[in-house]
Amino acid sequence: MPVKSVFLVIAGRVQGVGFRYFALYKANEFQIFGWARNTPDGRVEIEAEGEPHKLEIFLDWMKIGPARAVIRSFSVSENVPPRNFTSFNIR
Repeated sequence: MPVKSVFLVIAGRVQGVGFRYFALYKANEFQIFGWARNTPDGRVEIEAEGEPHKLEIFLDWMKIGPARAVIRSFSVSENVPPRNFTSFNIR
């Protein structure tokens, strides 16, 4: 099965609202691998890879975020080649 890999940067009210744990939960639900971390400037970065159709569903959820999040900007760039992660971790 082909794998697609992306790097996300999400800004807004995304820290202190459980965003990384939301990403972990959805990653496990859709078999997405990679990581999520907070940045010092208040954003969340996510590197994610998986089957293209599952990754698209995951990205749709990341555009919504957890209940208390407010997404102000969302950017996606494709990583080539994939990094072959074997789990999804919070950094």
